[in-house]
Amino acid sequence: MCQVFIGADAALYQARARSLRLRGVSTSIRLENLFWRVLEDIGARDGLSLSQLIAKLYDELAETDGDLGNFTSFLRVSCLRYLSLQLLGAIPQGNDIPIASLDATRVLAAERALRSAATQSRM
Repeated sequence: MCQVFIGADAALYQARARSLRLRGVSTSIRLENLFWRVLEDIGARDGLSLSQLIAKLYDELAETDGDLGNFTSFLRVSCLRYLSLQLLGAIPQGNDIPIASLDATRVLAAERALRSAATQSRM
């Protein structure tokens, strides 16, 4: 089993820092290359550059009084949730449907229902 993970390209888990501006302040975010790729894919769906996507996520998280001190972890979890939601079928896999066009309430309800059904099937 471990060979599936150990045999991965080491470049995927190498961390890289990128500099950008969030609310007018220069900052640096350090993530593994695989997370940068997923974020680029998410942004591309909505016609956003990586910097624009991260700034949008930061602004929206700040507006909801989210934990900005843990923003890098938020980005990692967002990447994993994006991929998970695609696997569950709650977010279409094709890049032709922007994330912004999706009904968030519907996506979250589908996620809860699918996870609940999966949990019950394991019992």
